[in-house]
Amino acid sequence: MKNFAKFAAAIFLASGVIAASSPAIAQGRAIDLKGYVKLEKIITGNDGATSVELVEPETIVPGDKLIFGTDYSNNSAEAVSNFVVTNPIPSAVRLAPVASSDLTVSVDGGANWGKLATLSVEQGDGTKRPAQHADVTHVRWTLAAVAPGEKGRLEYPAIIR
Repeated sequence: MKNFAKFAAAIFLASGVIAASSPAIAQGRAIDLKGYVKLEKIITGNDGATSVELVEPETIVPGDKLIFGTDYSNNSAEAVSNFVVTNPIPSAVRLAPVASSDLTVSVDGGANWGKLATLSVEQGDGTKRPAQHADVTHVRWTLAAVAPGEKGRLEYPAIIR
């Protein structure tokens, strides 16, 4: 078992843009970003029915499912175009297989971007293999337009390694 307080510090430091609430300046306009991490917890009711709740992580173990998120808001009076949010994936987690196939990702530290199905990873012997969820190092979203006062949420699922 891992103590989440120590793990969270490592995750937040590695996660760059989701580390804390801070203004991000895009084209001279302020977009506020605030990151969070939630643990997927399976709850079984008295009737035996199960449901999934997102809770604050306290103790985590390999295989636990997390949701990493970034809330954004345009608090300025002007629209922002082509705003890019990039989240490095902490080394202690891997992108979950249930992640959207539409996510734009990198498997090489942010040098190249694309859909996971289109990317490959170079192996030690120089050959390439198709990229897998565990290879993803970064997730990126490009917001075509963020209107004044607009708020939203960007998320990706991950699994503790």
